[in-house]
Amino acid sequence: VNLRALTSWVGIARLFAVVLSCLAFSLVASTGDFRSPYGTWCMFTWCFCFVVTLLVLLLELLELYPMLPLSWDDFTSAFSMLATLMILTTSVVFPAIFIISPCSNNKCARQAVATTASFLCFFAYAVEVGLTRAKPGDISSFLSTVPGLLKVFEAYVACLIFSLLGRYNTPGLMWCVAVYSICFIFTLLIIIFTIGRCLTYIPCPLDKMLVGYNFLALLMYITATVIWPLYSFRGHGRPSSCGRNCWWDNHLGVTFLTIFNLIAYLVDLIYSSRMVFI
Repeated sequence: VNLRALTSWVGIARLFAVVLSCLAFSLVASTGDFRSPYGTWCMFTWCFCFVVTLLVLLLELLELYPMLPLSWDDFTSAFSMLATLMILTTSVVFPAIFIISPCSNNKCARQAVATTASFLCFFAYAVEVGLTRAKPGDISSFLSTVPGLLKVFEAYVACLIFSLLGRYNTPGLMWCVAVYSICFIFTLLIIIFTIGRCLTYIPCPLDKMLVGYNFLALLMYITATVIWPLYSFRGHGRPSSCGRNCWWDNHLGVTFLTIFNLIAYLVDLIYSSRMVFI
């Protein structure tokens, strides 16, 4: 038994994340008001992060993780980054959708406490990311470096973009969807191959290949950043009859998420180039 898995700063952060995510989904489950798509997403996020973090703690406590056919440090780094992003999204979406002002009854109080627990859980995962991030010059675990963490961010933002896509029946918008899809697939493959220790089988210099991919992805996202709002909003103001799930709002969300990923790929390219050439 490796008690350091629970007593180290990383272990303590994970324990807080387990307790807080459990508290969040338990309180929301007690209200029974989570059956919409947004509520299902929030419950899935809390339960998924709770189960995986608990499993990570048990595997490290019993020292069973070396038996797994994967890079454990890369897996835990990627998951902690993914959990940070998922919990942050849920902490914003849940109160915006389900907490109605004025908040005075018992049900609303439980939802407010669940939201607070969710935000604290986000901070716990963010602390874990900060504690496990590779120090400058250390590249033993790629997904714990800044470019590796950015890969997880880029893939997650692409998933958010896919969730907002609706109407894209023009050639320009179809090109943008192709950009999102191609970059997402290649980024996801890099993450999977890294965790599965398969990168050594690639018959070319991996570091230079990643720099080249980041450069191409940056160019593709530059075109999407220009074309998506041009084809989405040119001559199309927000319809007055649009309700809560308006396509115009979704296209606006895709525009901002595209800009976020453009910035992420730019920073990724800068860091990757520094790691390879400097």
